Amino acid sequence: MWEGYKKGYKAYLQLEKSLSDNSVEAYLHDVEKLTSWMLQSGIQKTPSQLELKDLEAFVRWVGELGMTASSQARMISGLKSFFKYCVLEDIVAIDPAILLEAPKLRRTLPDVLSFEEIESIINKIDLSKPEGGRNKAILELLYGCGLRVSEAVNLRLSCLFLDVGFIRVTGKGDKERLVPIGTDAIKYINIYRNNIRVHVPPKPGNDDILFLNRRGAKLSRVMIFLIIKELARLAGIQKTISPHTFRHSFATHLVEGGADLRAVQEMLGHESITTTEIYTHLDREFLRTTLHQFHPAFK
Repeated sequence: MWEGYKKGYKAYLQLEKSLSDNSVEAYLHDVEKLTSWMLQSGIQKTPSQLELKDLEAFVRWVGELGMTASSQARMISGLKSFFKYCVLEDIVAIDPAILLEAPKLRRTLPDVLSFEEIESIINKIDLSKPEGGRNKAILELLYGCGLRVSEAVNLRLSCLFLDVGFIRVTGKGDKERLVPIGTDAIKYINIYRNNIRVHVPPKPGNDDILFLNRRGAKLSRVMIFLIIKELARLAGIQKTISPHTFRHSFATHLVEGGADLRAVQEMLGHESITTTEIYTHLDREFLRTTLHQFHPAFK
């Protein structure tokens, strides 16, 4: 009996909220999880019949299954979104999720790579192989422009304006932004495009995609993750590394260097400045060095 509610919610997320396919799937998965629990528990209720105590029992259940606190918080956010939709559509009179509390999260910041560590990872790329030139261009782009991995794999040739030092990026919610690109990234993209990509016949529908695998198809996000993991291992770096580490390092280095937070927000494509503010953390060594350099009590 929930299928109609799910279909309506999906249309709301796609049309009114303009969310990406991945985001829509994530939100729908939260509702699917709730209805699966109801089925297992023998609960036959419509959204308007559900109460706060039902939702709290569901959250306890997913916690007992081993779902992490951060995953629970994200799922609860999804449920709150669903019931907000139900209120808007007059499916429910009272929102049962309004007082639903997420578990307290310990704020952890992702690992940041120093410029030297990023250089050591990039230097481990085997440029004697065709994919080496491609991988170098990708890593220079991730660090030089602070792109999300999804933005890098979806980057199109028609969105490169390298002669004026910009690329057009499609971010979350299909929102476009212009991002400045540095000389190193431009150099290695041109090397890849002119000397390597020209020898890979694109599969149908991939003609305009910049980065291709050996079969001429678009690279997957998982492939970029595996490439970076292997290079970090070869470089002997023990930190938890992912493609996002390059984006995080890009932003942290900008802020540490004194960049305006609004400018960083624009480059990263964050809708809210509060998201960008996580990049204002400075490591203890940087603070200590600053104190020694500028504070009279630390001379």
